[in-house]
Amino acid sequence: MPLILFAAPSLWPEYRDALPAALAEAGVDDATLVTEADPAKVDYIVYAPASPLRDFTPYTRTKAVLNLWAGVERIVGNATLTQPLARMVDPGLTEGMVEWVVGHTLRHHLGMDRHIVNPGRVWDPTCPPLARERPVTMLGMGALGAACANALRALHFPVTGWSRTEKPGQLHGEHGLRKALSSAQILIALLPKTPETENILNADRLALLPKGAVILNPGRGPLIDDSALLAALNRGHIGHATLDVFRVEPLPQDHPYWSHPRVTVTPHIAADTRAFTASRVIAENIRRGETGEPFLHLVDRVRGY
Repeated sequence: MPLILFAAPSLWPEYRDALPAALAEAGVDDATLVTEADPAKVDYIVYAPASPLRDFTPYTRTKAVLNLWAGVERIVGNATLTQPLARMVDPGLTEGMVEWVVGHTLRHHLGMDRHIVNPGRVWDPTCPPLARERPVTMLGMGALGAACANALRALHFPVTGWSRTEKPGQLHGEHGLRKALSSAQILIALLPKTPETENILNADRLALLPKGAVILNPGRGPLIDDSALLAALNRGHIGHATLDVFRVEPLPQDHPYWSHPRVTVTPHIAADTRAFTASRVIAENIRRGETGEPFLHLVDRVRGY
């Protein structure tokens, strides 16, 4: 009978019913879920970064730590974490990200803001180009980036994908990054936060974008050099930035993003982990652990995700 420690007290009400139901559906119907336990008896830890658990050393029996979030930057560097770590790859999370990305891409492509907020009652019949005429670049072609790229391509946007490592059909490396940026009328950042990706959109790379380009960042706040982005917005090189993630969250009230006329702030809502779908992912990994099968979505500690 596996003992599962749910190490995210604030989220427990959401998962209290969903996780046992998912475990039963997966055939793990003899599991015990607790929020407190003797570390030496815990088989699995369901973990969220808001958890107070920081020292994993006493959990000598634990077979895996199962993260509730897609991002693992707050835990992957924990020296006490020697157990296998699995990140969350959740169909509900993916659907939410696709909806946010497609929605804001269409918003900027169609110029919807000038119609939604039009206090001067300006009659401007200018039509946007077709989607096929609006190049989009996706930085990060993992599960989320690939899903968003496929959805945009279905709407006929020409999407260029860039990855940090070589992948078939994708640009990669510094040369590929510069090429990907140079054509991006809409740039979407969906990279994980690692030492290599921090400030990947710095002043030099922002300058490569076409004048008037739009940036969407639902990935990680530190991907963007904030000072460089504000400077590019102020001189009109970047047309607009719609940002869902920030270095400090909630975004401080005095941050210039709040008042900038060409910045839209959304409060980290692009993709949320939903209990009813995430529970099935967690349950499947526990089933695998109990039957000796490989865990899904294991984190590469060297790459950081």
